[in-house]
Amino acid sequence: VQLQASGGGLVQAGGSLTLACTMSGGTFSNYPVGWFRQAPGKEREFVAAISWTGRRSDYGDSRFTILSDNAKNTVYLQVNNLKPEDTAVYYCAAGTLYGLYGRRPDNYDYWGQGTQVTVSS
Repeated sequence: VQLQASGGGLVQAGGSLTLACTMSGGTFSNYPVGWFRQAPGKEREFVAAISWTGRRSDYGDSRFTILSDNAKNTVYLQVNNLKPEDTAVYYCAAGTLYGLYGRRPDNYDYWGQGTQVTVSS
């Protein structure tokens, strides 16, 4: 299983971004998926997660929305009202096949390479 995150970039504060995570070698609808972010000098931080059924989700912040598109085998993270403190590398991750999602990085087995989000003030 391999993950590819994309959609990052430079955004002004107050703006929005939609990040995408595609999976190869597997089907997203069979895996719990999480998004994390890591700013320089900080630990990896939980952002959002969705169950493999797509029926449950969890968020670290109400400005985030996680969506899955099974037809495209892609999971999206929409972030609204961006703030400079949201600047970080954003990572998507997949957990165990038919397993549970969680808020810790060690809840996940597969990781994408990350996409940089920079928010200017």
